[in-house]
Amino acid sequence: MKNVKMLALAGATFAAMTAGSVQAEQYYGFMDVSLNYLDWSDKAEDRSNNGFGGAKEDFFYLEIEGGAGYDWGDVYGFVDFENPQNTNTSERDFSGAPVTDSFRIAAKGSIAYNIGKSNWNAYGHIYSLTVGGEGFFDQNIVVGASYDINTESGFWMKPFLGLHYENQTFSGSGFNGYMAGWVLGYNFKAMGQDFMVSQWHETEFAREDQFRGNGTEHTLKSVGQNGAVALWWNMTPKFTTGIQYRYADNKLGTAAYHDAIIYTAKYNF
Repeated sequence: MKNVKMLALAGATFAAMTAGSVQAEQYYGFMDVSLNYLDWSDKAEDRSNNGFGGAKEDFFYLEIEGGAGYDWGDVYGFVDFENPQNTNTSERDFSGAPVTDSFRIAAKGSIAYNIGKSNWNAYGHIYSLTVGGEGFFDQNIVVGASYDINTESGFWMKPFLGLHYENQTFSGSGFNGYMAGWVLGYNFKAMGQDFMVSQWHETEFAREDQFRGNGTEHTLKSVGQNGAVALWWNMTPKFTTGIQYRYADNKLGTAAYHDAIIYTAKYNF
């Protein structure tokens, strides 16, 4: 039921974000579906599974992603179906050893609304994770401001800063400090092929003690890092492949630095 509500929330968020855009001038838009494999490093698995919390295991996930830019601002969102082959494991609970292969749904929606004719935006995003068989959920809402940086060289960047509100199974809900970060990309050609380098990054700081526990004797620091750097090869207009370096420090339930490689194949609509 939580997963159904999760999808309903994601759908409602997208509907709300795109409402009123019918009469707006659209500058760009994209949508893709991808198959991904996340391979945690040995270091990440050792640290996560031996005392630092947040047990980790490699997994497949399916992703639906899309975004659009209008004369009033831009929207972006994705829905991930992690371990989709294990959708019928609803009998699992929190007892016993940590379960790392449960079916999970992760979703994010963001909106940046232009402030006048400046490059500043009113910014907000919501990220939610639900674990199908264990009843765990974690929702993060950020509200603040962002800034658009666009260049003729093919480089673009959107830094943001906002207040962070969290709602989680074990920690409850409330204000949880602040979040700063950015998304960026650089499009270039090499050997006659189209490539792009991209990154997303989030830094949480001044986090409340309420949200820093992870079920072990270790405590998450008041500052946490989360993000990924990617290289994409646009093989054809319809097909893209890429490799991502995924990193986190005192995030994702683990009170240590941990990282992974993600292999991705996308179909572009």
